[in-house]
Amino acid sequence: MKKLLITRVLPDANIAFARARYDVTLRQSTEGLTVAEAAAALGEYDAILPTLGDQFTAAAFAGDIRCGVLANFGVGYNHIDVEAATNAGVAVSNTPDVVTDATADIGLTLILSTCRRAGEGERLVRADKWTGWAPTQMLGTHVTGKTVGIVGMGRIGQAVARRCHYGFEMPVLYYNRSRKKVDLPARQVDTLADLMAQADIVVLTVPGGGANTHLIDAAALAAMKLTGIFINIARGDVVDEEALIAALQSGQIAGAGLDVFAKEPIVPDAFRAMENVVLLPHLGTAALEVREAMGQMALDNIVAWDEGRALPQGVT
Repeated sequence: MKKLLITRVLPDANIAFARARYDVTLRQSTEGLTVAEAAAALGEYDAILPTLGDQFTAAAFAGDIRCGVLANFGVGYNHIDVEAATNAGVAVSNTPDVVTDATADIGLTLILSTCRRAGEGERLVRADKWTGWAPTQMLGTHVTGKTVGIVGMGRIGQAVARRCHYGFEMPVLYYNRSRKKVDLPARQVDTLADLMAQADIVVLTVPGGGANTHLIDAAALAAMKLTGIFINIARGDVVDEEALIAALQSGQIAGAGLDVFAKEPIVPDAFRAMENVVLLPHLGTAALEVREAMGQMALDNIVAWDEGRALPQGVT
């Protein structure tokens, strides 16, 4: 029986499936594998089911390799050096599609919460400081009809765009590195600066790492409207957090809704101190049926590797 390492606790159904087929080691820690731990795991296990935070960098692949597959739990895999893995003979897969709708839903949650000051309002009520309804109390940004700009028009970006257009009658702009046709009313703009300047609400949905690191920098934020709302459901490293903090503190933009951070679970104190920022603990796919589907997809890739078949969701 092949040895399988699962680096975080998964839903019970996934663990039961894995244990029926493999000799499973299940880590209880919520912290990701360090580079040294990742390197040791590659030498000890036949297959590994990693996730965000596990540091499978190039250095992790420098030693003896027993592992044949890294079946990542999650669509993003910027914590895995795919080139180094491939050179070491380790296949890599991820879990796209099943995360699309849940992540897009969180995008809308953040849009509504940030624009309508829902987090601030709940804190007011919980602190027993609400003095009653008033015509000018906690006035926020009306969402219906506002222009939304999507940065990265992949599966999740398109799902956000559909919700915005068909649910809230929002004109949709999008910026993508390549030309891309979509099956909904939306207009592609030529540059990121064009999108940041024209949109009332900007939603970030691009993959993390590589050329996208700090894609949203001080210059990009400076192009936004003073009334602009910034939403990140992508990866924390895509945003220069210091630049975002400065833009929020100075009033350069009106607010932000964040589900991801550059050094999770560390969240800068400056974000927590601002009422115009909505903070979520990476809830993008946090629904049981979604997490079960992600786990099963990752395990199906391991089974495919074990049986000598091509990985259904293999990445290169």
